[in-house]
Amino acid sequence: MSEIQSGMSPDDVEQAMGTSTLQLLRRLLDVAQQSGPAVARRAELSHTELTALEMLTRQAWGPGELARHLGVTSAAASGIVDRLAARGHVERVPHEADRRRTQVVLTESGRRDVLGHLMPMFAALDELDRGLSDAEREVVDRYLAAATEAIRRVL
Repeated sequence: MSEIQSGMSPDDVEQAMGTSTLQLLRRLLDVAQQSGPAVARRAELSHTELTALEMLTRQAWGPGELARHLGVTSAAASGIVDRLAARGHVERVPHEADRRRTQVVLTESGRRDVLGHLMPMFAALDELDRGLSDAEREVVDRYLAAATEAIRRVL
């Protein structure tokens, strides 16, 4: 984005990024980016395998859909699914609506593996969230929603 488009010069941006709120947001984004590879190492998975498992906690995906969302080739996605299936973490099942297609679904073993490694973080975040007053939560919600939209602009 050029200076004209943003209305801010590089010096303005540098000064704005000096606020404690933006420094903490940057630190959160940095730590979040490091968390995936760290959890994957502990789970003895590749980062892409962990990402696939996380995606599958929300819904079943077809192998081609997994490939697109993971940013890998169909062959690479097939290998990821094969490795996860060999560990008992996923299964290929017929698609509910189109029996010619397959879906990849998370097994209970896969769910336990993903959640087991992430539970300490989830528990700490839950405790933090429960400590917020309604007024604090409203401010945090508004800030995080707007920050998400600001970051989404570069996607």
